[in-house]
Parts: sequence; C-alpha cells; structure tokens
Amino acid sequence: MTISRKKHSVQTKVKVVLEVLKGEMTTAEITAKYGIHATQMNNWKKAVLEVLPEAFSNKRKLQENDQQALIDELYKQIGQLKVENDFLKKNFDRSA
Repeated sequence: MTISRKKHSVQTKVKVVLEVLKGEMTTAEITAKYGIHATQMNNWKKAVLEVLPEAFSNKRKLQENDQQALIDELYKQIGQLKVENDFLKKNFDRSA
C-alpha cells in the first residue's frame, strides 16, 4: 500500500503562509484547517522569508542590467573578432 503525496497549489501555499505570518491562528488551527503538516508550513514560511527581502531590493534589477550589458559587450567583441578573422583569412590566402 503506497501513500501518495499531496500536491498543493501556489495559491494554497500563499494562503497558508499569510495566515502563519499574521499570527491570528495557532499552528494547530492552521494545520487542521488546511490539512498540512506543521513542518511543511514552517518550510514554506522559511522559503518566503528568504525571498521576501529581494522583492524590495533594486539589487536584483541592477544585476540583471549589468549582466545584459556584459552579454551585449561580448557579442560586440565576437562580431569584431569574426570580421578581423575573415579579413586575415582573405589576406593570408592572397599572399600564399
């Protein structure tokens, strides 16, 4: 006899974590209401609290912009090196 794991939707996880963070209900009440183990609730809460500060940070956007600028610069260098390589190949074939 196998026991299948429940798969909870994102909406359910959000509701549970918000209720945990509000603190209006005890952990036992929330577990009874949603049928979720207390350890699972604490794991979801911990995951949210780790990600939450990034939501209010511009650091992530700056990193994305810096990365895109680096990618653009590298593509520019690749194009320039390709043109130089083709030029040198043509001149080498003519001289040989």
